[in-house]
Amino acid sequence: MKSDVRRELIPRDEIFPLLSALSDMRDKLLAVAKQANLQDDTGHAPAAPSYIDLLQHAADAQALARDVVQLTVDFARSTHSTTRAGSAVLRHLTTATSMSSHAAPSFAEAAEAALSLSLHQSSDPTDRNYQKRSVVIDHATARAYLRFTSDSLRDAVKELEDHVDFHRFSTTPTQQASPAPPQPKPSPRRR
Repeated sequence: MKSDVRRELIPRDEIFPLLSALSDMRDKLLAVAKQANLQDDTGHAPAAPSYIDLLQHAADAQALARDVVQLTVDFARSTHSTTRAGSAVLRHLTTATSMSSHAAPSFAEAAEAALSLSLHQSSDPTDRNYQKRSVVIDHATARAYLRFTSDSLRDAVKELEDHVDFHRFSTTPTQQASPAPPQPKPSPRRR
């Protein structure tokens, strides 16, 4: 195998733990996006959304964002981030980092609007409708950021899986010396 191709390969013992970490993070993001649902069983937002619940959604999103950033930093520091496959993975991780960093502030803005809604019992229905819509829109935006983050991690996983496939086709197993095919023995000549 050519040495330049070998330099492009990320060792398998490093790929599989990374695949596992990215898949786990992707699943966590999807779970939080699903659990952080503002709507009730009928599909409607509550008249008075819970400020505490919305703030918890922001805290959960912030913790996930920190984990995504750490995964990205760890991979960026690896020597494999400069390979062809590593660069593609790093692009997806960078997008995931950006998307995840927007989720927590959007949840926090939803919480702020919910608190304002509950503290300032405005008699103006227009103000109340505006605040309710702000809660719903900010919350939906935050959940979308979590899903976008998950999508970017899914794409990073796909790049690594493709790289594993590349491993299969670009490396040959260590070949043991195979015995030479038997040579026919010369037949004794009759005299």
